[in-house]
Amino acid sequence: MRIAYIVPYVPNLIRTRPYNLIANLSAVGHEVVVFTLGSGEQDLADVEALKLFGIEVHYWEMPVWRSLLNSVAAFPGRQPLQTVYSWHPGMARRLVEMLGNEGSKKRFDVVHVEHLRGSQYGMFLKSKFPVMPMIWDSVDSISHLFRQASSHSRSMFGRLVTRLELPRTERAEGRLTCLFDHVLITSEADKNALLKLVPNGKKSAPVTVLPNGVDLDYFQPNPSVQREPETLVFSGKMSYHANVSMVKYLVMEVMPKIWERRPTARLLVVGKDPPADVKALGGNPLVKVTGTVDDIRPFLWKSTVAVVPLIYGAGIQNKILEAMATSTPVVTTSKALASLGAERDVEVLVGDTADDFAAKVLELIDSPTLQNSVGGAGLRYVQQEHNWKNSVSKLIEIYQASVPSRV
Repeated sequence: MRIAYIVPYVPNLIRTRPYNLIANLSAVGHEVVVFTLGSGEQDLADVEALKLFGIEVHYWEMPVWRSLLNSVAAFPGRQPLQTVYSWHPGMARRLVEMLGNEGSKKRFDVVHVEHLRGSQYGMFLKSKFPVMPMIWDSVDSISHLFRQASSHSRSMFGRLVTRLELPRTERAEGRLTCLFDHVLITSEADKNALLKLVPNGKKSAPVTVLPNGVDLDYFQPNPSVQREPETLVFSGKMSYHANVSMVKYLVMEVMPKIWERRPTARLLVVGKDPPADVKALGGNPLVKVTGTVDDIRPFLWKSTVAVVPLIYGAGIQNKILEAMATSTPVVTTSKALASLGAERDVEVLVGDTADDFAAKVLELIDSPTLQNSVGGAGLRYVQQEHNWKNSVSKLIEIYQASVPSRV
């Protein structure tokens, strides 16, 4: 099949979902043509990395000022700012040119559009090519995330923006779920949130849970690295508000309870773009804020436990899957577990209050036997349930069902 894959940010190892879907689709013989946006040297380097797979990539510079202008222009209306944030007329024109080319060797079989930020391209193309099969990968329900964020944000500005965007986003997601030929989502909880938004009297497109996988060739256990005692790791992009909330909760609520029993326990906060208030937490000698690292795996390999105290969020937490794949035992909350099929207290430990979370971490610190048991069970879980090859096989079936006359 020839697939037009529209993604409003350059796929890479951090933006793991599009990166692995594209790479694995290409690996099994499908022709994937990527249309994407970015800014700066790192995005250009990531484009070149995609091309090494033999993937055709069409790239446009999307500086922040352009995204902000798009948002300002849309603000007085009813359109969510997320849907216009990544709109680039040049990319839209190129898509029309290429999809309109019906030569036998250049025909696209299906269009795959990722995220709410990419949905505007899908709607635009539907108006031009109404019979072209189009799949929308919502990834998460953004309105589901906004509802949680609005109740947890301590910033007046954050609460104001979220509440202004929330009704717009709910309307848009409900409408989009009816416009495409098929909708993808990462978890059952997000699927249910999307379906609740479908307007009365409207029929939703089929919505399929396509869970995130983990690159099991890259994230592996490393028995040659000895785990450091009393070492906790939290990983993720630190400019993301949900990650900031988790780190603050860890340092202010959970770690003091751990330090009562284990006064030398360390917390490693590993991820790019930590804001000033997260960097300030590194003033405590027992908290290390690394910023950007070339490779997250050494931090997972050497840590006693990976901690993910999800307060609010959407979809599957990739940081949990990556930790499990390195056989690092994980402590998380019921909110995170709701998007996984992992078995509580066997493949992952769960604590929903600061006291319970700290107690589960201490159990692991105190027991190498429990560390090995939970770490090994977590590894087996991701090998069975979160293999990208399985997700891509399922995705290909969805493509084929959407274009039965053209495959």
